[in-house]
Amino acid sequence: MAGFSRDLGIDLGTIYTRIAEGSHILVEEPTIVAIDVADQKMVAVGKEARDMLGRVPDSIEVARPLEHGVIADYEITETLLRVLLQRVSGAIRIFRPNVMVSVPYGVTSVERRAVHEAVLQAGSRDAYLIQQPLAAALGVDLPINSPSGNMVVCLGGGSIQAAVIAMYGVVSAETLRQGGNQFDEAIVSYIRRKYGVILSTVTAEQLKIKIGAAVSQDTEQSMEVQGQDQVTGLPHPVTITTGEIVEALQEPLKQVTETCRRVLEKTPPELVSDIIDRGMALTGGGALLRGIDKLLTKTLGIPAYLVDNPLTCVAEGAARALPMYPLLRRNLPTV
Repeated sequence: MAGFSRDLGIDLGTIYTRIAEGSHILVEEPTIVAIDVADQKMVAVGKEARDMLGRVPDSIEVARPLEHGVIADYEITETLLRVLLQRVSGAIRIFRPNVMVSVPYGVTSVERRAVHEAVLQAGSRDAYLIQQPLAAALGVDLPINSPSGNMVVCLGGGSIQAAVIAMYGVVSAETLRQGGNQFDEAIVSYIRRKYGVILSTVTAEQLKIKIGAAVSQDTEQSMEVQGQDQVTGLPHPVTITTGEIVEALQEPLKQVTETCRRVLEKTPPELVSDIIDRGMALTGGGALLRGIDKLLTKTLGIPAYLVDNPLTCVAEGAARALPMYPLLRRNLPTV
């Protein structure tokens, strides 16, 4: 890793893309772009594009270039990365940065190559890949340099990953190609069935963030939202409670706990014993859902806890991984 080049870590997520240098987050933008359909030119990136979601004419397309943590549209992803890297390094770069970018555990060789090529074409000098759970473990300072077990659960917007890590490598892991987006869709479906009202996924996400929970709460909260009556098509206000969000999320949350259970089942007993002592670290935006730590603790019988930096730990861990490349090399995904 050349002397004058910057070492950057990128968390290329379905919902957010974050770029870190050391323990500092340099860029944090929604992974979303707005494109002029006729000219196929980018109109807006990140927050500006997200504000256009559902509010623009047909001449502009607002798109997410990643689905379930992997690239769905290569060209848009490359352009997005180029714009974000330019914000960090400037348009004229004498020394291009070295980049470590996170990918979900278990992605195919084609999906890995797409990420690697996109980062190189966007303007990096060298590009390396790291599994998101391993990056998250580095970002929260778990003692993964020892032969003892550490469990990380990454609750992202596009995928959910559970992994057991020891000796700088993933011992057992599984990826569920569903995440926070599916939580939002479950809320939309529930309210349509119960009230005959259609909500946007943006509104459903606000309900999840503001009053949502994974388990019943002592204090019941409520929130009024505007939807569309599915019969008349007219605006229709509806008041939703925390209990209803808990009920709506039961099925996707069951899939999360089952994913964690399957990982534990294929983990050596010695490492499971370590995990019972240490607990499992919850990272990602989904870890902020109230009570999800209690749900996992009760269901799996292993203490779960929210880390201090759930949103940024993957980007920070990817940045820290670059100087450690010789130690990590044998356990990183190949391209």
